[in-house]
Amino acid sequence: MTKTITLAHGNGGEENNELIKKVFYKHFENDILAKSEDAAVIEDGKLAFTTDSFTVSPLFFPGGDIGKLAVCGTCNDLAMMGAKPKYLTCSVIIEEGFSTRELEKIVKSMKAELDINGAIVVSGDTKVVPKGAVDKIFINTTGIGSIEYKGITASGLKEGMSILVSRDVGAHGATIFAAREGIELESTLKTDCASLYPEIKKLIDAGIGIVALRDATRGGVSAVLNEWAKSSDICVEVNEESIPVQEEVRGICEMLGFEAVDLANEGTFVLCVNKEDEDKALKVLLEMHTTARIIASVSEQYKGKVILNSTWGTKRFLDLPTGELLPRIC
Repeated sequence: MTKTITLAHGNGGEENNELIKKVFYKHFENDILAKSEDAAVIEDGKLAFTTDSFTVSPLFFPGGDIGKLAVCGTCNDLAMMGAKPKYLTCSVIIEEGFSTRELEKIVKSMKAELDINGAIVVSGDTKVVPKGAVDKIFINTTGIGSIEYKGITASGLKEGMSILVSRDVGAHGATIFAAREGIELESTLKTDCASLYPEIKKLIDAGIGIVALRDATRGGVSAVLNEWAKSSDICVEVNEESIPVQEEVRGICEMLGFEAVDLANEGTFVLCVNKEDEDKALKVLLEMHTTARIIASVSEQYKGKVILNSTWGTKRFLDLPTGELLPRIC
């Protein structure tokens, strides 16, 4: 563990995991926190509870803004535990001189996503700090949801199960990079930022046996798969050719030297189901996104590891992302 915090500690990858385990878990450890799920399941499995903070730069980007991101991020974490988002808190730290017009635009975006989820803001806090003490505006949202589907867990994966992704990956990270660097793309590339509860509700209503769910935010799909492999002590074998990636995202990855599976998403989730449910689950996902795919299977070849099977017949470990990647993407 380094003596000072670096940007890499917020990337959702190896350094972020080390920070959480060696500083926060060390003092806050308890049975609920130890499960490391997107949201804590409390009150005898009746409620899901989560919190998140948002510091994205720029505040406005193709397909979204920090307000939409804040509500989607928190509601999606609840949905990943099979919960319907119900109540949110909203706390904001605003820099002196920030435009009230932009603030209202952000709040309107939040309200639109709240309506999609059927949730309401029931409490909040506002702080204004001197110019330069914060970068324009930071938002924290905490959410409570009612559990509609029980038993979702990162430690429930077993050999023979199938893993799917709900749509093409890396769009959010690529969009933020392009917007931040002023790159003009001759395309319609935009963030995937979206509320995922309606999609999860369709899976539940279709009778899909959901084993595990995770929205692939910081650290991307590779972080989710590595967390599942370690939590369940199994091996995840990924078919590289099956991973859906937009050409614009692929181009930006080649420019940066990144992999699309490492880039953040804000409206894409990874789903694990029993083998017999894979076709039924894919059919439901394809109704919402034509780029949904079955990307991996669970084995016991290398326990605790993720293996990437390339199109050339070679294999390599797909590790947690390291380094700064793209800081402040959510």
